[in-house]
Amino acid sequence: MEKLFKLQENGTTVKTELLAGLTTFMTMAYIIALNPNLLTNFAVGTPLWNGVFLATCIASAIGTACMAFLANKPFAMAPGMGLNSFFAVVVANIVTLTGMSYLQSFQTALCVILIEGIVFIILSVLKVREKIVEAIPLGIRLGIAPAIGLMLLNIGIGSNAGVYSSDGGPFYVMRDFFGALTPSLAKANMGDGYPQMVLTVVTMFVGLFLIVLFAHKKIKGSVLLGMLCASGIYWAGEAIFLHTNPFASLKGASFVPAFGDMAETTLFKFDFAALGEIGWFTVVTLVITFCIIDMFDTIGTLVGTASRAGMVDEEGNMPNMKEALLSDAIGTVAGACLGTSTVTTYVESASGVAQGGRSGLTAFSVAACFVLALFFAPVFTAIPGSAVCPALVFVGLFMLSPIKDIPLDDFSESIPAFLTMILMPMTYSISNGILLGLVAYVILNLCTGKVKKIGWFMAVLSILVILKFIFL
Repeated sequence: MEKLFKLQENGTTVKTELLAGLTTFMTMAYIIALNPNLLTNFAVGTPLWNGVFLATCIASAIGTACMAFLANKPFAMAPGMGLNSFFAVVVANIVTLTGMSYLQSFQTALCVILIEGIVFIILSVLKVREKIVEAIPLGIRLGIAPAIGLMLLNIGIGSNAGVYSSDGGPFYVMRDFFGALTPSLAKANMGDGYPQMVLTVVTMFVGLFLIVLFAHKKIKGSVLLGMLCASGIYWAGEAIFLHTNPFASLKGASFVPAFGDMAETTLFKFDFAALGEIGWFTVVTLVITFCIIDMFDTIGTLVGTASRAGMVDEEGNMPNMKEALLSDAIGTVAGACLGTSTVTTYVESASGVAQGGRSGLTAFSVAACFVLALFFAPVFTAIPGSAVCPALVFVGLFMLSPIKDIPLDDFSESIPAFLTMILMPMTYSISNGILLGLVAYVILNLCTGKVKKIGWFMAVLSILVILKFIFL
């Protein structure tokens, strides 16, 4: 272990790393079921759904294992949120344009993801992606971690745990419960979903208080322990107050992976011949769009989380950045071959870092959990969203501290940083937050006569970003 992951050098232990890995996995385990739901339009139980489910787990395990052994970093990977939704839209558009079946359109879209992954491998080997990271101004780099923190806070309190009722939904804690004019109006709007919302709110806040208490007492695994306690509270509430069985989904659930379905629907099922039917200009546009979103999502997560964990040098650069980016690219290629959308570094990795994870052993333990999920998926998916929310809120607060290092007296540095922090949670996109911050940086330095600070690379990048928002 010591030779592989350099635990002493990174100031960590096996126990800490394993707890951190389990914590990270628990906060991102939702992707196991959500990704196949989004990519197949909720066609649960179909061969395609089963194939995407297996692809999600295996691709996540491969990408995260690469991060562990190539980069020795505590970051986990899985099919990216936002990117998977965009992929589903692309598949639906291919169906409309060509009249092909959903499955054939899905297999055509996988070709785009494969091309993107190969492009990223080339760019990573040539250190182009690394140069882009180095070109990001220090102020924005310092702002990325707090921006991610605010986005996690927004997800944790605002939109992670949705409640449905016979009258519709989803209903969310901040918008529909605390945001209602009066409690009676919230109750009227949610109908029979109101008791579940109350249970969700209680679970979230009790779970958060427990995590803070455990962390204050310096109990190892405080975040994970808080999540487990919150899960217990929610399950007990379901049984006692809602009169439902919290483990009903486990009855009749299959624990045998449907590898035959994956082989039939997604495994190396590339339909390159159909790319010509949607037009090569469209194909190139899609590849560029996926590349831009994935690149800055990954860069943002790596830079933000690494800076908060103290894994950067004096200039704000993370060691082994090339290997980390290469791991991301390999994960994407593996995902395309297996049958899922772009694999990227997960912002939930911050939860493991907050728990003390500092080496690749954290990532390796996450990869092992994804392998286990192949056989125990119903168990992992039984974790309620309201139990994950407190962890996201706590980690969001953990990520805010780099704000103090932003040079507030230099508006050409501080304004772009704060725009990044504001826009990232507002747009629910790491890439959009960073890209708009970069454009603001260039414009402000031009206006203040600090042209030399910009450099040709940032100037070109800003022009490309503006063109991206106009035409893509």
